[in-house]
Amino acid sequence: MEEVQSKCSSCTDRCGKLEVFDWLADIPESCNVSDIVEIQFKNTRKSYFKNTNGLRLGKGDVVAVEASPGHDIGTVSCTGEIAVMQMKKNRLNIKDYDFKRVYRHAKPIDFEKWEEAKKLEHETMIESRRISLNLNLNMKIGDVEYQGDKTKAIFYYIADERVDFRQLIKVLADRFKVRIEMRQIGARQEAGRIGGIGPCGRELCCSSWITNFVSVTTNAARYQEISLNPQKLAGQCGKLKCCLNFELDAYIDAQKDFPKTNIPLETQDNTYYHFKTDIFRRMMTYSTDRHIPANLVEISVDKVKEVIRLNRKGKKASALVDEKVVAKQEAITLDYQNVVGEESISRFDDPKKQGGNRNRKKRRRKPTNRNNSGGNAKK
Repeated sequence: MEEVQSKCSSCTDRCGKLEVFDWLADIPESCNVSDIVEIQFKNTRKSYFKNTNGLRLGKGDVVAVEASPGHDIGTVSCTGEIAVMQMKKNRLNIKDYDFKRVYRHAKPIDFEKWEEAKKLEHETMIESRRISLNLNLNMKIGDVEYQGDKTKAIFYYIADERVDFRQLIKVLADRFKVRIEMRQIGARQEAGRIGGIGPCGRELCCSSWITNFVSVTTNAARYQEISLNPQKLAGQCGKLKCCLNFELDAYIDAQKDFPKTNIPLETQDNTYYHFKTDIFRRMMTYSTDRHIPANLVEISVDKVKEVIRLNRKGKKASALVDEKVVAKQEAITLDYQNVVGEESISRFDDPKKQGGNRNRKKRRRKPTNRNNSGGNAKK
C-alpha cells in the first residue's frame, strides 16, 4: 500500500501544483475541530468534502470520495482549519457549499483501477479530437480526465465561440462507454495543463505555480515602457504573457509623481517632445521632433516639472540642460576603443601563415644585435 502511494505522489502530471503548507500541523488534534477536507485531483481540480466517518487523515493520503455517479480517487492536500481558510480564500460559502463524503482510504484495487483509467486518458483525447474534427466542430479538446472508478470522463476544451456538442456527447458516450462531461477552459488554463518551456528558459508559470489567472492588458506593457510588439508580448498560449503583471505594481508606484508625457517642453531655442523614460533612474529623454529621435536630451524628472511650471506661467526655460553639467559629464567620459574584430579567429589555422609570422619575428630581431652581427661579419 505504501509503495503504491509513493508511486502516486511522484507522478509527473503536476499534481503538486497547488501545494498547501499546513502551518497548524504542530497543534494537537483536539484543537482541530473541523471535519472539512480539501481533496486535490488531476492538475488544478480541487474540491471539499466532509470526513463524516472520522478517519485519521493527513496530508498526502490517497482516499476514495463520493462522486456523481460512483466514487473518485484523490489526494488529501489539507484538513481542518486550513481547509476552512482555503475555502474562504477561494470565496466559497461553507453554509451553502454542497459537501460530499470521504468514504475510506484507497485500497490496492482502487489504485489499480485508477492507474488503468489514467493510462486511457491520452488515447481518449486523441480519439475525441478525431471525432470532433469529423463532426466539423470549431473546438479543441486539450485534456481528458477519467474518474477514479472509470465510470465518467471530463473533456476539457477551448473554443472561440459557442459550440453545440450534443451530437459529440452521444458519439463519445457510445465510443468510450462512460458518462461524458464537457468543461470549457481558457487558453491560459490549457497551457497550464499541457506545460512547456517559456522564452526565459524556465517552466511555464501557468503550469508550475500560478493558481488563478488575472487578466493581462497592453497597459501593463505601456506602464513598463515595453515595445508593443505582439510577437514578443504573447506567450505560448497566444495571449499576453502573465509575467507582464509581476513587476507592474513597482512600476506604477515609481511613476506616481512623474509628469504626463504628452506635455511638450518650451525653451528659448526649441520645443522638446517626450521620447522615452528610464523609470527607476528617474530620467526622461526628450527630442526636438515629435516623430523621430532628433537632438535627444536626457533630464531628470524634477527638471521636467520645473520646466512645465515655467511654461504654465507663460515663461520659457533658458535651456533643458545646464552647460556646466554637460561639460563635467564629457570630462569624465571614458574613451573606449573597439578592438573586436582586429584579428581573425582562424588566423592560426593556416600553417604557412604561421611560418611567415615566425620569419617576420626573426627578421625583426636581427637589427637589435647590430654590434654583435657586425663583429661576426668582420671575423
